[in-house]
Order: sequence, then structure tokens, then C-alpha cells
Amino acid sequence: MKCIILAAGYATRLYPLTKNKPKSLLKVGEKPILEHILENITKIRIIDEIFIVTNGKFYPSFVKWAEGLRCIKAIKIINDQTTTNDNRLGAIADLQFVIEKEELDEEIIVLAGDNLFEFELVNFVEYYHNMKADCITTHELDHIEELKSSGVIEVDASGKVISFEEKPKHPRSNLAVPPFYIYQKETVPLIKQYIEEGNNPDAPGYFIPWLIAQKDVYAYKFKGFRYDIGTLESYKLVQELF
Repeated sequence: MKCIILAAGYATRLYPLTKNKPKSLLKVGEKPILEHILENITKIRIIDEIFIVTNGKFYPSFVKWAEGLRCIKAIKIINDQTTTNDNRLGAIADLQFVIEKEELDEEIIVLAGDNLFEFELVNFVEYYHNMKADCITTHELDHIEELKSSGVIEVDASGKVISFEEKPKHPRSNLAVPPFYIYQKETVPLIKQYIEEGNNPDAPGYFIPWLIAQKDVYAYKFKGFRYDIGTLESYKLVQELF
């Protein structure tokens, strides 16, 4: 299993903090956001390589950071060759960029590089192996405004996803979907098909409603905190908590 961390955004909502520094490398507590995520990933025995996709502007920052990093997994920084927010590829296109560049032909776990979370990814991988299907994550949110800014799903009694809506005006449930996914080997080529059909290449959640029309997808429900660090306010909040 390969791991792909999406970190190619320009984080304009976090200016001036991210004008010259990538969001994933902002410190929370004693270390960058990305290192909190890596600590969780390294517990997954079957992951043998981690790809971090970034943009041309921040590529040197990630390379310098990786040179001083001590990690038991192999890490490779990928430059998607974009230079501004205006010519960014989008998260799904970045995912496909890594798949093509590295010629990946196996199951992948995909994570956003700007989320802090409490649950153990190893339990998510175990759920994936038990379900023998593509899997996403979900957790309950009770605040309607938070749901409106997230992906929201409905599931049946078995945990199968029966509907998905990105940033709904009227959420059908309280099950939010953070950007953590595991795709089977046979699903990986479908990402290219999704893009070639002219679908939205931006937020990774847009791929899910298309995918559930093709095959079964299951949702792993986790408990504990999860913070999407997308604004100055959310960054200030996690700094206070850590």
C-alpha cells in the first residue's frame, strides 16, 4: 500500500502565515501539522512509501523539511509544477499526477495534509481489509454550519455509502466526511476516467459521488477530534488545544 498526502494548495485564506510557507508545515505544538499526520501513518505496517504532492512554489520548503526528518517510511516529495493559486491542478488532479508520475498500480490511502485528527489510521486500514471495498471516513457533526462546509453522506445499516453531497445547503444527515480515503488497486484507474469525463478535479470529495455510482464504498465511522486547518481562526484554535 502506498500513501499519498495532498499538500499542493496555496492556503490563501491563511495569509499572511502561508504567503511564504506551506500550510502543512505550520507548527502545531512542537512540530509541523504534517509530522502529526506522519506519526499516525508510520504505525501502518503495510505502507512502504509515502508521497507528498506539493506545488512548485513550496517544493523547496518541503524538500528542506524532509532532509531533516527522521521517519521509518520512505518519503518522496512530488512537485506538481504549478506556481500560483490560479493555475493549481486541484486535489483530484494532483492525486492523478502522482499516480501517473510514479506509475502506481496498487491500493492507496489518500490523506489531506492539513487535517489534525485523533483516531488511529491503522484501525481505518483494518476496517478496509474487513470490508474488501473502497472506504472513506466519517464522523458525526452536530453543528449545521459545519456540515454545510463539509462533505455529507448517508449510509445504510452495513455502512455502505448511499449518498454523498459536497457542502450541501441542506444536509441530509450529520455524517461529515473528512479527506481520508482508501482505494483498491482496481479503483486507481477510475480516477483518470473521472477526470477525463470532465468532472471537477478540485476537492477530493467530489470523486466520491461519482465512485458510488460505479461500485460499493463503505464509511469507517470514527470518534474523537478532527480539525480542518483552513482559516486563521481554525489555526488559532488548534494552537490553543495543543
